[in-house]
Amino acid sequence: MTNTQRQQLIAKVHKVLKQHYKPIVPNVGRPILEQVLFACCLEDAHYATAEKVFAKLGEGFFDLNEIRVTTVAELAETLAELPDPGRAGLALRRVLQSVFESSYSFSLEHAKKHSLAHGLKTLEQLHGVPPFVVSFVASTALGGHAVPLDRGALSVLLLVGAISKEEYDSGKVPWIEKAVAKKVGLEFSSLLHQFGADVVANLHGTNVRKILLAIDPAAKDRLPKRGEPLPPRNPPPPPAGREGKRAADAAEEHRPAGPQAAARPAGKTPVPPTGPSSRAATKSGKPGPKPFVVKPNVGKPLTIKPELASPAVKSEPAKPATKPQPGKSRPSGGKAGASSKRPVTKGGATPSAAIPASGKSGSGKAAGGKSGGKGRSLELAKKKPR
Repeated sequence: MTNTQRQQLIAKVHKVLKQHYKPIVPNVGRPILEQVLFACCLEDAHYATAEKVFAKLGEGFFDLNEIRVTTVAELAETLAELPDPGRAGLALRRVLQSVFESSYSFSLEHAKKHSLAHGLKTLEQLHGVPPFVVSFVASTALGGHAVPLDRGALSVLLLVGAISKEEYDSGKVPWIEKAVAKKVGLEFSSLLHQFGADVVANLHGTNVRKILLAIDPAAKDRLPKRGEPLPPRNPPPPPAGREGKRAADAAEEHRPAGPQAAARPAGKTPVPPTGPSSRAATKSGKPGPKPFVVKPNVGKPLTIKPELASPAVKSEPAKPATKPQPGKSRPSGGKAGASSKRPVTKGGATPSAAIPASGKSGSGKAAGGKSGGKGRSLELAKKKPR
């Protein structure tokens, strides 16, 4: 199909849809982030339903941060009136998480401070943002010229023969902005979106079939049989590199929990080696990564070393008997166990020098002299541990 034929077909689509629908002017007074969140709810849905669900989000949650940390399953309960509540909830969480990680706040007003290209680049860098949301915000909040295409709009263009199956699968129609004038861009986008929402809701409805045949009578052959849906989209494999990784991440399945439940990249989580000969399984001959094992916090048994124990009192060795001093009389010896008799001098007095001091060895001091206080202190000092 040539460019002229495409422009004529798009003009006919605009004319027929204008006879059955009234254009809805979108609310351009919202902040950019709120416009992004509203576009996530608007994809494949009617305007009235999207407005109702978006208002319910503001009433059911405290702030945007609560929506960011809420699971997809809980968001899907709030968005139950949408055609695909799980997809819309996942898009909401991803957009809020990406905005929060970029600036630690919930604002995208900086996207319109520079050129349109800068604003589009800012929106496209949000993780998991659908192309429909980027085009809708670009045409409503940034003042650009774009035609947002969701699944319903792509289905309409496929049934009327405006796009090929390859363009339907990829979701990209680069010539659509050239075929639609900018002055009627918002009006055409609103009419096409309303009809696309009806196609998603009831493909085999009488009104849908009537409008399709009014645009192109050959659409009767392109319509699937009654009870059968449109063929599913088969997007091409993502290219290699960073853009391919972003596209693959955007196409992953719904995650039921917050950002902490995201799949960890390869190489970050150690995996235990499998098989008895894990060393031989690797090409380089080196063993694989060791498994991550959380060891319990068990303290080591307390061992008391002998030298740290309290020192025992050392027993003093038996002291040898004192030798008798010369010139002094010895006590009269008797049998073992018999009491010794003290010598008696003239006058019947017992000499004090003959009585040895008790507890001292070789001190040479008489018991009647100075008291052994100093010697007693030395003995106590020896017995007392330092």
